[in-house]
Amino acid sequence: MNSTDQTPIPLVVTNACPETIWPGIGTQNGIGPGTGGFVLEARSSRKMFVSPNWQGRVWGRTNCSFNEEGTGPSNLNGVNGNGAACTTGDCFGRLDCQFTGQVPTTLAEFNLIGGVGGKQTFYDISLVDGYNLPLGIIYIPTKNTTFVPPNLTNCACIASSGYLGEPSRSGLAYTNDSFPIPYEAAQTNERVGSWCPWDLQKFPPSKPGDGIFPYPDDHIQRPIFDPCLSACSSTNNPRDCCTGEFNDPTICQPSLYSAQAKRVCPDAYSYAFDDQTSTFIIPTGGGWEVVFCPQGRSTNILEILGAELRALASGGKVTQEMLAAVTNKTYIELERPGRSGTGRLQPAQFLGFSLMTVGIMLVLA
Repeated sequence: MNSTDQTPIPLVVTNACPETIWPGIGTQNGIGPGTGGFVLEARSSRKMFVSPNWQGRVWGRTNCSFNEEGTGPSNLNGVNGNGAACTTGDCFGRLDCQFTGQVPTTLAEFNLIGGVGGKQTFYDISLVDGYNLPLGIIYIPTKNTTFVPPNLTNCACIASSGYLGEPSRSGLAYTNDSFPIPYEAAQTNERVGSWCPWDLQKFPPSKPGDGIFPYPDDHIQRPIFDPCLSACSSTNNPRDCCTGEFNDPTICQPSLYSAQAKRVCPDAYSYAFDDQTSTFIIPTGGGWEVVFCPQGRSTNILEILGAELRALASGGKVTQEMLAAVTNKTYIELERPGRSGTGRLQPAQFLGFSLMTVGIMLVLA
């Protein structure tokens, strides 16, 4: 698709969670889907369309309660005493979001017409504003992009207990037998629930009767739903947010939050200057599905198949060499020095600081 093509782009939002969520959608450029937010029952989807030059974000809101008009919370003080209608991702109490959601939120971010001449699409999963729900981004090929291997595009961040598949270096969720997706392999459902630095939990466990947590506190039971603020969203400190004198990638360094987030979600943005290990770039064209509570595990595509993805973005086609790599399960699962997901999480709890078959049409050189 060229930059003058005005064919609407599909945007599908799927709730694979066991409970109702309230997706929010923010539009920074182009024509959005005509709504800024809606209710989405468990195990259901909503298909919409955006313009080919759309730039925007999608996030999930949780435990919402709106008035009949959707213009405010169902009670005067809201769920938090300050007029919020949702416990996370709230939009000033409104169902139809006019702005972005209240932190912490897991974000799916899109720039559908980026790069030189608008020939590339940029997208990412961002934890820069924190984390509230597992999220995946699934590419929907169009006629001229069916050659794009799904294991280069379909990323996920699953950092909540109870949603992870069994530990594995690769898997077939949202792909097929020919194109295994690289996975983060170390986390378990028991372990992943403690990744958030203790002081950044949005809703930390209630203190014991004496008001003092035992030390060390790494064995304290955390809530099943445990949203995590990012270092930046918690402190608004220039050092954490990479602003002011820290607005320089050589100066602003990842925090404990960023390091922990990257261990559980290698493909996700964890702080402002994390773009080299977090941005997906593919040829323009096709649509998108944002899945909340996706199947499988957190993906590790950019580390394992980053060279192949960059070659696809720059060349706009799949070569014989690329095809050999992305269909080779042994290559994908190969142990690499420093491979994400091979080490254990740091004891974040007590550190007090904190960021479809081979038959698809392949264009071969």
